[in-house]
Parts: sequence; C-alpha cells; structure tokens
Amino acid sequence: MNSQPGHRAYLKISEGCMKRCAFCAIPLIRGNLQSRSIDAIVAEARLLVAGGVKELIIISHDFTDYGWDIRRKDPTRKESPVELLKALDQVEGLQWIRLMYLYPDGITPEMVQVIKNSKKIVKYFDMPLQHINDAVLKSMNRKMTRDEVETALMNIREHIPEAVIRTQFIVGFPGETQEQFEELLQFVAEQQFDRVGCFKYSPEENTPGGRMENQIDEETKQYRHDALMEIQQNISREKHADFVGKTIDVIVEGFSEETDLLLQGRFWGQAPDIDGVVLINEGDAQVGDMVKVHITDSMEYDLLGGIVTEN
Repeated sequence: MNSQPGHRAYLKISEGCMKRCAFCAIPLIRGNLQSRSIDAIVAEARLLVAGGVKELIIISHDFTDYGWDIRRKDPTRKESPVELLKALDQVEGLQWIRLMYLYPDGITPEMVQVIKNSKKIVKYFDMPLQHINDAVLKSMNRKMTRDEVETALMNIREHIPEAVIRTQFIVGFPGETQEQFEELLQFVAEQQFDRVGCFKYSPEENTPGGRMENQIDEETKQYRHDALMEIQQNISREKHADFVGKTIDVIVEGFSEETDLLLQGRFWGQAPDIDGVVLINEGDAQVGDMVKVHITDSMEYDLLGGIVTEN
C-alpha cells in the first residue's frame, strides 16, 4: 500500500547495508545488504504507476551498492545500479524517477551517462558525504578520500551541469579538531552545494563511534552546526535568486503547510519532506498536476510564483 500522496511513492530496492560506518547502527539493526531482483522492482513500479503514481523515489541504505549481494552469489545475474536504472527508465507512465542515498565512490561514469540521457531520471544527486577531512573520514570508516569525493563531484558537474546536488555532513564526530572542521567549512563554501543537511554527532549504542575517546562537547557541536548552516543558507539564498524570472515544471502537492491561501509543489530539484517547496500564489490546480510556474520571488529554501496558463 502506498502511504504517500497518490502521485508519488517510495520504492525500496534493498534492505540492510554492507558498509560499516563508525557512526551508524543500521547494519546492527537491519543486517547485511539484501537486494530485490530487478524484475520484482519493475513489477512493483508498474503497479504503482497503474495506480496513478507519477514520481518514484528510489530508496535503500546505499543505492550504489544495489545488487552486489546477488551478483556475489551468481555472477551471471544482471542486478546492478545501472541495469536497474535502465529497466525503470522503460516503465511507461512514469514522469520522474528520483534516486536517494548515493555513496560517492559508486557513482560511476556509466551511471552518470545513464542519468544524463534519461528523460525520466531527475538530475538530482542525494550524496551524503558526512565529512571531507581524510583523517575524519578514516575515523568514520568511510572508504573514500577527499580526492575521490572531488572526482565524483567533478564527473557529475562536467557531464550534467544542471545537476542539483544534495549532501549532508556530521559535525562533532569524536576527535574532530577545529582545523578539520574549518577544512569542512571551506569545502562547503567552495563546492556551492544546492542542498545541505547538517547533523550534530550523536553516539549510537554499540557503534564504534560511541566507544571512541575524545567525544566532543555539545556546545562545540552546536557552534559547528550553526557555522556550517550559516554558510549554506547564504549559498542557498543566492542559488534560489537565480530562479527568479524563470518558468519551471512543478508537481502540485496541495495547499501550503503555512497557509491554505497558497498551493505548494516541487520542481525536480526538490525532494519531498527534506527540501524546500514552490509556493504557488496564482492559478488553480489539483494535487498531482504537473504545471508550469513562473518564479517571481525566492527565499532561502522556497520559491514563489504563479501558474502559467498555456494558450
């Protein structure tokens, strides 16, 4: 059963995780990676579309690891992120396919090309990085380096300049120094991400991070969180200002959460629940309608505009 509004649905492609990040308890709770077959995923996608779904949001604990467990048992199987995307791209009736939780080292050049060439897969990369300092990444047991992260980002932007990149960071991980934190601040300022989430590290029971020495005090965590988000808010404000005067495709979600005098929706660069919205102050539409909205104003996280009526 789809618990989301009828025009969108979350589609889970796997359970569990094969990674062992020091801050995360998911493998302890959910176990190792267990991928579904492409056939089963596509069959569910078709059922959802038949029920009126226009946007599929593909979820897992790490999209880029999809199928690894199946291929390990049977190397002849085709389950992989790229093959799954190709299969979903053929589902008739879908308008948007949104990918969530991509690990940077799994975003291959082939995957980028498949996304670039697809008319259904939105150019939205949800790529939690957690940090950028190599020593902190190693302490977190993240199997990548700053150079590898920057290579992945460069590959995306080189081939898909319009891509919206969303990421998240953890501040205050045990042992994080002020110098390492300042490296993260500089990285955020340089990269100009479209969307950033920031979390203060909180020890999870039975995880390596929770047992580490040099835990950071809450006051320092809060300071670091606020400093990072202040930089990102300025970036977000500037990026949204660039939308003013443009007309974009928006899927209508219903009345605004702030007031029933406005409709609200999302353009392809906004994921539900975690990103901002497009507030609609002119025109009428039904939930699930895809409309064109002319943007007249912008805020840190939201856009404002009216529906353009086609003659």
